[in-house]
Order: sequence, then structure tokens, then C-alpha cells
Amino acid sequence: MSEKATDAPGLLLRHPDGSSFRFDPGALCLELLPTGGPGPLAYFEVLREPADLVRWAEESRLPDGLAAGVGHGLAVTRAEVADARALRDALWRLTEGHVRGAPPGPDDLATLNDAAAHPPLTARLTADGGRAWAPGSTGTGLLSTVARDAVDLFTGAYAHRIRTCGAHDCRLLFVDTSRPGKRRWCSMERCGNRAKVRAHRARLTAADE
Repeated sequence: MSEKATDAPGLLLRHPDGSSFRFDPGALCLELLPTGGPGPLAYFEVLREPADLVRWAEESRLPDGLAAGVGHGLAVTRAEVADARALRDALWRLTEGHVRGAPPGPDDLATLNDAAAHPPLTARLTADGGRAWAPGSTGTGLLSTVARDAVDLFTGAYAHRIRTCGAHDCRLLFVDTSRPGKRRWCSMERCGNRAKVRAHRARLTAADE
């Protein structure tokens, strides 16, 4: 499960083992991936009920001023939750394949494009100068917004910066939006710190030999 970040970008991911860490994947579509996934990733599944997808939308990087409106006006059906899981699983395979330079699987490509073909969520200007979701927001509209974000990511300026975490036991994917383009870890708080600890221990061991 994740929580909306309040003073830092990204999500606060909660591992089933009770640990937590902040993770900024750099794109809305990649924020959907930590909710579960195909194969062994099903262990992390959190999208089971309509309320789970609404909660994810509230915790996501949807524009400031809009996220709260989602929770109050987003109608999600059980069928749309199943569609969300299907889109997420397709995004896992498409993104990992993109990182490897593999062509997209036709079924996953169809899942993404079918989701993107629906009308997305629509923002509107309120009388007080703020922003809110237009009435009638649906889970299908949310998934279209996610799918269109993926199309933009895979075809945009940062497509070559989509990466898998450098830790051997972590599959989290992110787009490196940093200026130097040298991000290696899903999170310095988790995998980056563990790598530092291992490197420090290795240096101590080498010094003792």
C-alpha cells in the first residue's frame, strides 16, 4: 500500500513485511505498478475493491488540487478494478520489455491502447479559481488517463531514461528525470542505502585482510 507524499515527491510504499520507504517513479503510469503485478508480483496485490482504486488515485501524483476531488467524485465498479489490474500487469511487461529493448507484446499493447481510447479524466476551473475533476469521473476515465500517460512516456523525451532499480533483488521501475541522469535506485532510502551498507562492509572486510 502507498500514501500520498506530503513533503517529498512520490509515494510512501508499505511492504507486506511492515517496512516502508518513499518511492518516486517519475510518472503517473509507473505509480500504478507497485499495487501488484503478474506472477510473483501478485504477492503485493492491493487492488481488490473499488475503494482500493479510489485510494490509489488519491495517493497518486495527479495534479495538486485535483486529488481530493477524485475521492469524492470518482465512481469505480468491480469490473473497472479488474481492468486496472489488467492494465497494470500489461504496463509491467511493456515497461520491463522497453528497458530490455524488446518489442511490445501484441496483447499488452492492445490492453494499453484500448484503455487509452476511452475519454480521460477532465479537469475544470472552479468559480474560486481552483481546479477540480469534472462531474461523472469513472474508473475507466482514470485508467485512460494512466494509459495516455504511458503512451506519452514511451514516446517522449525521457523514454530512454526508463530504468529498473539497480538492486539485484528489486524490480521497481522508474523514469530518471534528474538533470545528470545518473539515478540507479528506486529509493536511496531503501535500495540505495542497502548498497551503501554493503559497500562499506566490503571495504572493512578488505581492510582487515
